[in-house]
Parts: sequence; C-alpha cells; structure tokens
Amino acid sequence: MKYYHNIFPAIIQPEPLFCAWEGFKKGKSPRLDVQEFDQNVETHIFALHRDLRSAQYKHGPYNGFMICDPKQRHIHKASVRDRIVHHAVFSVLNPIFEPTFIAHSFSCRKGKGTHKAVDALERMLWKESQNNTRTCFVLQCDINKFFDSVSHPVLKSQISKRVRDENVLWLMDEIIDSFSSPRFGPDARKGLPIGNLTSQLFANVYLNALDQFIKHDLKVRHYLRYTDDFAIVSADRSYLHSLIEPIESFLRTHLDLSLHPRKIRIRKYAQGIDFLGYVILPHHRVLRTRTKHRMFRKLHERVVSHKSGVCSEDSAEQSLQSYLGVLSHANTHDLQSELLNRYWFWKTE
Repeated sequence: MKYYHNIFPAIIQPEPLFCAWEGFKKGKSPRLDVQEFDQNVETHIFALHRDLRSAQYKHGPYNGFMICDPKQRHIHKASVRDRIVHHAVFSVLNPIFEPTFIAHSFSCRKGKGTHKAVDALERMLWKESQNNTRTCFVLQCDINKFFDSVSHPVLKSQISKRVRDENVLWLMDEIIDSFSSPRFGPDARKGLPIGNLTSQLFANVYLNALDQFIKHDLKVRHYLRYTDDFAIVSADRSYLHSLIEPIESFLRTHLDLSLHPRKIRIRKYAQGIDFLGYVILPHHRVLRTRTKHRMFRKLHERVVSHKSGVCSEDSAEQSLQSYLGVLSHANTHDLQSELLNRYWFWKTE
C-alpha cells in the first residue's frame, strides 16, 4: 500500500486555493454569499491560506435547510470560505483514494453516475439470466440513515491508512468534527453533512471497506453500489438470502452501520427491478412512476416561474432538455412526446 506524506502544501498554498475558488463558484455567481466573497477574493484567499498554514483555521457552522429530491433531506450548507477548503481537499485526496475503489462503485466519481450504474445493473442481469433465458434475482439493500450514522473515528482511521501527513490529518479532524448528526447528538461523533463536497469522497472511502468485503471476502460476482444503495444479482435466490447476515454483521462490526430493515428485498428480474429512478425489465427499461410525476410537476413549476418573471426562458428550456436527457435512458418515446406537448401547452396557456 502506498502512503502519502507532505501533501499539505498542495491543499493550502494560495494557488490551489484560488483554483478551488474557481471550481467552486461555477454556476453560483448569482448567489449573494458568493458575490460578497468575490468582492475581496484575494484578501479572503490569502487570509485563509495563513490560517491553514498556521493551524489557526476553524471550520464554521452550517446553515441547515430541507429539500425534497424526491424524499425529504436535511441539507447543511457551509460558508463559502469552508467550501473552498472542501474543494481544495477534494482535489488532492480524491486522486489518492480513487484507485482503491472498485469499478462498480458509481456515486460521485468521474465517468460514473446514476445512468452508468443502471446500465451496469442491466448488463449483470443479462449475463446472469443468460440473455433472459433463465430466472434470476436481485438482492437490493439500503444502509439505514447512512450519512447520519458515519462514525468519525472509523472514517479518520480509514483516511490515515493512506495519508501520513499530520497536517492533513489535523485538517481532516477539523472538517469531519465540524458536524455532528442531530439524530445522535455531538457526543456520539457521528454524521456527515449532505452538502459538503468532501462528504461525497468520505462516503466512498467509508463504504469502500464494504465493497472490498463483498467482492473479495464473500467473492460476489455481480455487485454494484451507488452511495448507500447496493444490488447483487444471482440466479440462486437462496444464495442471495444467505448473503444478508454476513453483510449485516460486517456493517455492524466494522463500520458501525446497519441495513434498513424495510429496504432489504429479493426480487425476480421478470417483476422489474426498481433502481435509481428506473425500472429494469427483461426487454425494456421504463421510468419509475414517482420519478415521472415529479418530473412533470417540476417542469410545470419552472414554466410558471418563467412566465411570472422569476427565471429566464433559457432556464426553463434547460430544465426541459435535462428531463429529456433522463428519458433518453429508457424506453420512453411516448413519454418524451407527452412532456414536450405539455411544455408547449404550459408556455402558451
């Protein structure tokens, strides 16, 4: 295993901090806090550099708010200053940990994503069903309250297995300990904030241990994961059932996590596999009904916002094209036509 020393300067020098600022502010220029930071950006960046270099940097508090996407989530937003640090940390640590991840870990990785994950699951189903000539099944599991339940000591231990720079480990302590899940309280030392760029990397680092256990200890052939949702494909239903207990035991013993008891299911391929917004069937793929309804509702809201002057026509058009892109990954010709027809009707009514 390769160890990394003396990487702190690559995070905290002014040049990488300015690069982190440029990456962070893309698409965020209209936001008031970004505009305020931008007015004296050089002063802010050099002050941040001095605080990091002298170990005087303290991560600030979070601004919490709720979103529905599609289920309700509690987002915690850090200050612009702290988010620049997150981007700088990500740019250095992600290349260190990326080579350790399995190929079929799809969340928040370059060249991966939801559509690639659905494609990969579909290929696994084709192989295991021998091109739909035999029955196969999918075990799907969801980790219970994953982001709330991440153990700070376990995460720090995982990072320190590769990173041996004491200054970087100090900064990891500052970022990781800046948040404690309200579900468990500050003394529990648990939780990652949904909203930090670093949380995406930390989630993959944390669950890489599960990936390695399933692939190399349990020797599962057809396995993939997207954040805290994972799927295993097999023609043997009893084999899939036998995997649940060792996976639960590993999560509990090594990661201080548990499976969501109501989201452990073994489903026959012919019944349709509901995964990441799509339903995969032996001869076609469709959009999940809830996803379809949410798409139509949000596009209508965007058109109404445009007509009332809240957002531009380009913004509404971009939303339409984004949704058409989602539909292009399934057998949805009629649905695409319906979405276009409704869009033009809403614009002209």
